[in-house]
Amino acid sequence: MAEVPSLFSLCIDAATTKIIHGGDNFLDVFELPSQMFDSLLANLPPLALHILQEQMSVENGSGFSIDGFKNGKKRGRYGDFNTVWKTLFKSRWPEGVGEFQPVNQWTKQCLPRLEMTGQGGDWDQIYWGAHLQSCLNKAAEVALLPSFNGCIGEIAVPDNIMQCVGYKRCICDATCEYSKLSYHCQQFGRYARCLKLQNVLCVAETCVLLRNSKLESIIFQRIKSEKHHYLLMQIDGVCKLLNQNGETLSSLDFNYCKLPSTAVNAICDSLYTKGIQAHGIQYFSIKASSITGGSVVSLPSGLLSFISSGRSLCSINLCDNHLGPNFARMLFDAMFDAACHISMLDLSENNIAGWLSKASGTFSSYSSGIGKSLQSLTVLNLRGNNLRKDDVNGLKYILARMPNLQCLDLSDNPIGDDGIRNLMAYLAEASERDFHLSDLKIENCNLSCNGVTQLLTSLTTLKKPLNCLSIADNDLGSQLAVALAGFLSKSCVRVLNVEDIGLGPSGFLKLREEISKDVKLVHINISKNRGGIETANFIRELALRAPDLAAVNAGYNFMPSESYVILCSALELSKGKLEQLDLTGNSGCYQPAHNCMLAEFQFRGRPIVILPSLPTVVVPHDDDP
Repeated sequence: MAEVPSLFSLCIDAATTKIIHGGDNFLDVFELPSQMFDSLLANLPPLALHILQEQMSVENGSGFSIDGFKNGKKRGRYGDFNTVWKTLFKSRWPEGVGEFQPVNQWTKQCLPRLEMTGQGGDWDQIYWGAHLQSCLNKAAEVALLPSFNGCIGEIAVPDNIMQCVGYKRCICDATCEYSKLSYHCQQFGRYARCLKLQNVLCVAETCVLLRNSKLESIIFQRIKSEKHHYLLMQIDGVCKLLNQNGETLSSLDFNYCKLPSTAVNAICDSLYTKGIQAHGIQYFSIKASSITGGSVVSLPSGLLSFISSGRSLCSINLCDNHLGPNFARMLFDAMFDAACHISMLDLSENNIAGWLSKASGTFSSYSSGIGKSLQSLTVLNLRGNNLRKDDVNGLKYILARMPNLQCLDLSDNPIGDDGIRNLMAYLAEASERDFHLSDLKIENCNLSCNGVTQLLTSLTTLKKPLNCLSIADNDLGSQLAVALAGFLSKSCVRVLNVEDIGLGPSGFLKLREEISKDVKLVHINISKNRGGIETANFIRELALRAPDLAAVNAGYNFMPSESYVILCSALELSKGKLEQLDLTGNSGCYQPAHNCMLAEFQFRGRPIVILPSLPTVVVPHDDDP
């Protein structure tokens, strides 16, 4: 039996229908008492709330003062709108705004330029910007079908999205203007600040649909085609859209694209301000793409000119683009001549090995007074470039031109112990000068226990200690424990990643015994070290020795059921400061009966312990047919 609707819900439905479809015949809503008006706001669907807010602004602009009512009944209603928009957004997208923003690959966080705080009436903008992205995503799915042969603006927005904003099929027929993508672009395009566009949407028609937008960030996906005329259409659409938003655009991303040199040149040319060889892009990214048109000799001239003329450019991400050593040389030459102050450079997952080993002569020939882009660099990511020991030896000449470098990632390069010794020589020399390096990642670099022991000893002598260190995925063994304990006791490192270095039970035991005083650790990753119960004992020791400890990743350490009591003791010793303890993959130490006790350990209302899944029951295999 269907639930009987309440009188209040019927009134809300009636008000919604009147506001959405009643033209100007809903102005009497503004005469409601404040309490009833606030209840109406809190229960209206998004489209009705949007129309009501728009009409309120119009009336206010024509002399209908919100604050002019007797007793100030309507006072502060704009603030009420903002709160309701925030609630509507959180309800529709519980995961937050991350889906709609570019990500800083170093920190895996949303880039700060686009963080949406919802202050000052922004939550309606956030809501409709995200709504428009959802509509465009669904339109792209339709347009990609081989059978599609129509106008993008005529594509119908799916029922589930229509219902999210307050449309009902019984009221709104599928053929009406409300259901078309063109209507949503026209009504809500002005709210969009960041959009992600698939290749099929990169056409001239999209520029018309989004003519009211003032985009600050555009992410283009899969701009490529085996048919030359289709690719030309996509490139033309991209260039028009970039030119259309040239005054507001500050972030530009290309993902999974195949762009010939002529296309790259055209795209870069479309970004320049009219009559001026300069642009306002701050964050530029091309990832998992081909941008050289098969050439291994040179980069597109337009891209080099774009970098050299980018006065506002502060971040370049060219990750996983199959770029070789000659590309690296040309890029660094362009950065030396650039007038911008680039702070982040990501060249990871390419193959620039070989050029760095010859870089000493190139960079020593430059005077110290030029190369502003290198001097301002704070993050350099060279992960996965097949670098060897000689490349690290040449790298130090480049690093010498980066006095403000804070984060260096050399992971997934087979530099070996000799490469680390070359790096140690640079660190020792640089620490005598103004030295800012605080984060160092050397994961999976074919390092031995002996090489890392020397590195840890060297790091404790630096005048400015590291803040973060990652030596994960190197086969170092339990013998490293003594050197690691000494490093923790003498250094000020706050973030340490020793995932999968082969510590084992004996390594954790030695670590626990050798740490002689309090340590500065805030976050530590000790996962995949197969430490058994000694992992739990080490965590308990850390709870005593690390007063600022906030997060521990102890996943996949084969901890037995006896570890549970020890871990609870560690949580009690942390005195409420520990925010997260990750036990993923340690199914042996957890039973459902533990839930009640673990529920007591929370940080700001959230469980501290990330629980492993229950052990799988192994059923004997039956070979009989």
